[in-house]
Amino acid sequence: MKILFVGDVYGRPGRRAAAELIPRLREAHGVDFCIVNGENAAGGAGITEKIGRKIHAYGADVITTGNHVWDQKDGVAYVMAGDRVLRPANFPPEVGGVGWGVFPSESGMPVGVVCLQGRTNMKSLDCPFRTGREIVDALRQEVRVVVIDFHAEATSEKIAFGWFMDGQVSAVVGTHTHVQTADEQVLPGGTAYITDAGMTGPHDSVIGAEKEVAIQRFINQMPARFEPAIGDVKLCGALLDVDEETGKARQIDRLRVDWEEAQG
Repeated sequence: MKILFVGDVYGRPGRRAAAELIPRLREAHGVDFCIVNGENAAGGAGITEKIGRKIHAYGADVITTGNHVWDQKDGVAYVMAGDRVLRPANFPPEVGGVGWGVFPSESGMPVGVVCLQGRTNMKSLDCPFRTGREIVDALRQEVRVVVIDFHAEATSEKIAFGWFMDGQVSAVVGTHTHVQTADEQVLPGGTAYITDAGMTGPHDSVIGAEKEVAIQRFINQMPARFEPAIGDVKLCGALLDVDEETGKARQIDRLRVDWEEAQG
C-alpha cells in the first residue's frame, strides 16, 4: 500500500500547491491513501469548513491538525463534526471532535489514522505517549495499517515517540516545525519514521510567514500580524510503502516538490 503524507499546508500558496500536486502525486506513485496536515491552511493559522472540503477535493482522505486547530472561528464546528478531519487526540475527553479513526483506502482496505500533539514547549495536554498507546491498542483490533501524525515542537520528543511506537504502527510522521528533516528511516520493528515532514507552502519565508514581519518581531518583541509569504512554493511530505498483510513499513521517502518547476 502506498500512502502519501503531505506536510503542513500553509495559507493560500500551500493550498494552491496541494490542489495541483496532490492529484499528480497520487497518479504518479499509485497512492492508495492520502493524509494532509491542514492546521495552517487558513491564512497560516487554523482551518475552515470551506478550506477543509477543498483539501478533501484535492485528494486528501483525512486531514490532521495540531495546536492551531481552533484558531478559526468558522472552523470550530467543522472540526467538532469530525468529518474526516482530526484534532489532536490527547485533548481532554470532553473536547469536541475526534482524534483518530478508521478510513477506507482506494483499494478498500481500512487505514487507521491518529493525530497527537506533543507537550514539550507546547500547550500542556494529556500525555501523548499514554493516549497514543491506548488508541493504537484499540485500532490494532480492527486494522493492520496505522499512521500517526505527531505534531510536536521538540525533536527529542518526536524521536522518543517514534521509538516508543516502533513495531506497533506503520508510521510516525512528525509535523509542526515546517522544516523538513533528513532522518527518514524504517525503524527495526517496521515503523516508518521522520521527525518532520516539512511545510507545503512558501519557503521564501520564516516558516511560511513574510520574513520582514517575523524578523522585526524577534528584534523588538512587539506583537505583529503574520501574513503568508508567496515565494518559492514547495510541497513537502513523505511517501510510505506499507505491507498490507503485516502493517509494517517497507520504505519511506521524503518528498520535496517545487511547485513552479512542476508547472513547466
